[in-house]
Amino acid sequence: MRWLCRWGATLTATLLVACTSIAPVAPDVAPAPAFELSGRVAARYQDRVFTSGLRWKQDAGSDEIWFTAPLGQTIAHLQADAGGVTLTAADRKQYRANSIESLTRSALGWRFPVTGMRYWVLGQTAPTMAATSVERDSAGRFTRFQQGDFSVIFNYAEPAATRPLRIEVAGGDAEIRLVIDDLTSP
Repeated sequence: MRWLCRWGATLTATLLVACTSIAPVAPDVAPAPAFELSGRVAARYQDRVFTSGLRWKQDAGSDEIWFTAPLGQTIAHLQADAGGVTLTAADRKQYRANSIESLTRSALGWRFPVTGMRYWVLGQTAPTMAATSVERDSAGRFTRFQQGDFSVIFNYAEPAATRPLRIEVAGGDAEIRLVIDDLTSP
């Protein structure tokens, strides 16, 4: 009987350690699936706030992102592919860079982490960075993790939802909240 109690205590301790250990999630190598997203974004940076509507079309080799004002006017339009990134502002001025992250930082004042966000909007980790401090809910969905210098928190609309409704990203030089109104995969 004594050995059974010890065995039970050992098993319980092992399970508790396993549940509380923070093991990195190994990145997968599949490219981000194509999607079209509409929603809203708010970024807090350098004692400032940027808010806009968001429309995002992501394909295997390209991204097209529109930041819009409340009445639908385009504030900034980003086009990115293997050749680089172009941002066209409302005044038709164009800015060019090698990455969306560097271009949004220089043109808008904050970095939009597209490399990770392509996967985060789908409720996944990005394959280019190891995920640590991983937390999941009882349905196995990510609720929180750390990738690179970003802390990512997911909120789901309902218990059966497979994709997040809201994503909160903190790190780098900004805190970003993205609310997803619609997301479709072709």
